[in-house]
Amino acid sequence: MASADQLKALLKSHLEGDDERFFSVAMQVAAHEAKLGHGKLAEELRALVDEAKARRGLPPQGGEKAIPISRPRGELAGLLTVTYPKARLGEMVLDDTLSSQLERIIREQRQAAQILAHGLSPRRKLLLMGPPGTGKTMTASVLAGELGLPLFQVRLDGLITKFMGETASKLRQVFEATDRTRGVYFFDEFDAIGSQRGLSNDVGEIRRILNSFLQMIEQDESHSLIVAATNHPEILDHALFRRFDDVLHYELPDEGHIASVLKSRLGRTTTKGVSWKRLASGAVGLSYAEVARASDETLKAALIEGRQEVSEEDIRRTLEERQLISSRLKAK
Repeated sequence: MASADQLKALLKSHLEGDDERFFSVAMQVAAHEAKLGHGKLAEELRALVDEAKARRGLPPQGGEKAIPISRPRGELAGLLTVTYPKARLGEMVLDDTLSSQLERIIREQRQAAQILAHGLSPRRKLLLMGPPGTGKTMTASVLAGELGLPLFQVRLDGLITKFMGETASKLRQVFEATDRTRGVYFFDEFDAIGSQRGLSNDVGEIRRILNSFLQMIEQDESHSLIVAATNHPEILDHALFRRFDDVLHYELPDEGHIASVLKSRLGRTTTKGVSWKRLASGAVGLSYAEVARASDETLKAALIEGRQEVSEEDIRRTLEERQLISSRLKAK
């Protein structure tokens, strides 16, 4: 909530007709709410300020391009990138088990105060495992969108350095940020820092990074969500698994899920008589991302040719192209 001084400043600037001061204090309140982890409220306050300024013929806050309230600054700017996703769980095609796990995580986060009051902890340290394109990155966006939180993606290129000890120092900065600003902190390609100690290609610095991560995630008592994703769970160090509150397994879609993705993306633009089941049977082995990409390619090809509808043959041909590309990539 706004402080007493901010409330007084808001009233005073309003009474004096000082719009510039009024909007400035309102943005300070929004920034304060963002720092407390109330991302959705902060964005709503900012939108109201922009709407009010637009009615007065003034430019929106920060010019034409909105500047995220929780944007990392200083050295953190090289370690984290921030977005404000609006994705929702209903937009994902998931199996029942995975859907139930994510619904439970979201419910626990929404009722976190009640859970904490009873000496318990809501799930917030998550490990996502599965093949590429199966929804791991989308999950991080959905969690942020459902909870109204900023999504901070950890930049591995900025985190991992060749200098001894520097990576662990940067990793500590990331964990300190989880305590200062509530959000979803996403470690993609987590195997880069979580691989097993003792592998043939292991080096001492990687072992030190992993040990640092194990220590930091165990000591972390923030209210942020820490989400790690890997395509290669088999090389993760076994000590990692017990540091996470939940491990979510992602699989390639079966025929039913492929048909659901195709129908949701193309159903409104297809000609009559399309068999989603027949199309799905020829697309087994593709990931969710590949099926979605094939759907988009089908639509683009039709638009380029001046057509507003796509046929089953159009879809089948694009899926076959995607299968060929996928098989070539796997063969490398």
